[in-house]
Amino acid sequence: MPAFTASALLFASGCSSGPGPDSGSTAARAGRAEASPATADADRPLAVAAAPAATPTALARPGGTGARARQSALKVSSYDRHTRRAVISHTSKGSSARPGTPTATPSGTPGSSAEPGRIAAGDVIASAPAPGAPDGLLAKVTKVMGETGDGTEVQTAPTTLDALLGDDKAKGTVPVDPASFDIERLLPDVKVSWARTGNIHSGPEGTKVPLGSLRIDVQADVPTPVGAPVSGDAAVSGYVQVAPEVDFSYGGGGSGAATAQAGPASAYLGVSGDWTSQWSLKGRAAASAKPVRLPFAKLHADPVLQVGPIPVVVNLDLTCYLEISADGSATVSIDQNLKGDFKAGATFGPAKGWTPVNESTMASTPVRTSFTAAGDVKATLGAQATVGLYGAVGVTADLAPYLRGEASATATAAAGSGARPTAAAVGSWAVYGGVDLSGALQLQLSVFGTPVFQRTIPLGVLHREWKLAGGGV
Repeated sequence: MPAFTASALLFASGCSSGPGPDSGSTAARAGRAEASPATADADRPLAVAAAPAATPTALARPGGTGARARQSALKVSSYDRHTRRAVISHTSKGSSARPGTPTATPSGTPGSSAEPGRIAAGDVIASAPAPGAPDGLLAKVTKVMGETGDGTEVQTAPTTLDALLGDDKAKGTVPVDPASFDIERLLPDVKVSWARTGNIHSGPEGTKVPLGSLRIDVQADVPTPVGAPVSGDAAVSGYVQVAPEVDFSYGGGGSGAATAQAGPASAYLGVSGDWTSQWSLKGRAAASAKPVRLPFAKLHADPVLQVGPIPVVVNLDLTCYLEISADGSATVSIDQNLKGDFKAGATFGPAKGWTPVNESTMASTPVRTSFTAAGDVKATLGAQATVGLYGAVGVTADLAPYLRGEASATATAAAGSGARPTAAAVGSWAVYGGVDLSGALQLQLSVFGTPVFQRTIPLGVLHREWKLAGGGV
């Protein structure tokens, strides 16, 4: 998902619209203002912004009054994903409890009767990434186990976002800080560059990268598939540049009127952004029955959205890859520049349930192309992305911009920017640009509190192709 990516998502953990404490504190103040029962307008959507570095844990207490959820002074000190037990401590000073620990409410006591600063059975918490919970934690406290040296140990169970958001509404798009991505290089010659606000940049191409964008350069030889009837000697080089954003919305009010079930009336989760790529394929690619895919970088980020008082952790993974298919006949030299944008995700409504969203607008600049001998070749520089919440994958997508060329008979042809196409011998040739966008919706999208669907839903395939150059003699 070249344009994705993507995605992250995926790629310091967390999203930010800009570095530095100012932007974070502004987001925090906005979140607190939205969360305050005394000042919040019930009809006003919750603010959606990048979460501050020290993101407070949100707490919902069933049976309580005022806001559905609020920011608290509690934090998740540790979590065991196998037993689902967490240790909850207190971040504020001056508590009557031991420093760093909340006071437990007996496990049978309803959460609504708990005093401020106490954790109780029935409480619902949402936390940014914490020790043992790198993807964040969204859970309901089912039992208070007792005090430990680090805080109060509680037993938890999975829950859904509607337990915190209730009838609230929220909608927003937050850029993913390019510096927040963890990057695994899968090939030797891979270089990563990025730029962020404050004139901060990294990597060999960092000064050329637009603010908020991540660029990955790669050079690689195209491998010959095992058992290929015709060998090849081809190389690919180029880069992918993406400015990813996370799109999130939630519409409270319940879907019960249409489905007789609890949950939100609407929801959306997706990734979008601007996409730029330039790449070249030179040589003769080997013949193969299936396309040869060559992943060259894996990226992961856990941007945290501040949705009113609630930290919503988005997990974004992006795998950038090269893919070549050819019949092993033609020797080519092809260059392509591509620009555009993309959006991939899933939207929920009570009438149709979850449905896919996949959009992409791409445009190619003039290419330089030459073919020697008859044959077909297709080169893709793409990205595969997954986006989810709190460690549960919700959407997978594959964004695959490509360049395809074909020549018949024994044509030798060439075309270039500003140059007149030329051809020799007998035959015809053509070069096409295109983009494929495909993927699937996953069961875990029920984390919003929507009805569970029983199977993976294909995202469908968005396919567009356009002719760049061609001729015949």
